[in-house]
Amino acid sequence: MRRLILSRKGFDAGYGGMPSPILPDGRLLPLPIPGRHDAFTLADAVGAGEDHARLLAELSRGRITLATQVHLDPDLARPPGRRLPGWRPALGQAGGAQSHLRTQGVGAGDVFLFFGWFREVENGPCGWRFVPRAPDLHVLFGWLEVGAVLPVVLRREACLARYPWIADHPHVANPEHYASPSNTLYVARARSRLAPRRAGGGVFPRYRPELRLTAEGESRSIWTLPSWFHPAPGRAALSYHGRPSRWRITGAGCRLHSVPKGQEFVMDVGGCESEAETWLRNLVAGAC
Repeated sequence: MRRLILSRKGFDAGYGGMPSPILPDGRLLPLPIPGRHDAFTLADAVGAGEDHARLLAELSRGRITLATQVHLDPDLARPPGRRLPGWRPALGQAGGAQSHLRTQGVGAGDVFLFFGWFREVENGPCGWRFVPRAPDLHVLFGWLEVGAVLPVVLRREACLARYPWIADHPHVANPEHYASPSNTLYVARARSRLAPRRAGGGVFPRYRPELRLTAEGESRSIWTLPSWFHPAPGRAALSYHGRPSRWRITGAGCRLHSVPKGQEFVMDVGGCESEAETWLRNLVAGAC
């Protein structure tokens, strides 16, 4: 691994209009953004049980249901019955965000960590609701170790011949809509380097303190990170976060005032590869 990418995904204020839930038993329920051009629904992403139907309807006051079409991307843990043979976790990207990943040199061997907006929920006498005064948090919910980078528009037939199971990934299944030449698929390794006997990507099923980016008592964009994230002399900062005033060393590591917009934040881990890999291994090990 040379690069670590913190990738913002899922419901937000503009797409979905509410946080993804942290359930009372600690389960994380990351909600993919609505996507009217895509074939998947929230039932495909979270399961079609009655509890999830009521949960979504009550939290959203009827705006969101299991039938809501969603952009299932990153595709990290879709139900087995909705997978083509050979399926692996994958992430599609296009436009400016893909241009940034390409400029930063992201490729095979690098690791994505996906984060989103989460908040605790509870099931009370009046139904499901977000816990009053519970903090809004940025939380890591999954990872992907890049095994291959596929130019799925420029070399569509060759990509499908080598990886036929990508045919129903949103960035491949609807070529009329996802037609940009920059449209790219990041396919996970068949086997993880970070957790032997696992696939090269997946979800963190339950909330754990080490998955929380948001600093205690702060707004969700103020993060606590391991000390090796802090830009050292001669080392580039996390992309889009080069301004020194965004960073501060703390006793627990470092604090970052993250930017309010943007999807893909890339860090070159040169000089701190060992620390980065140990941190990632511990995160992924906790998902087992």
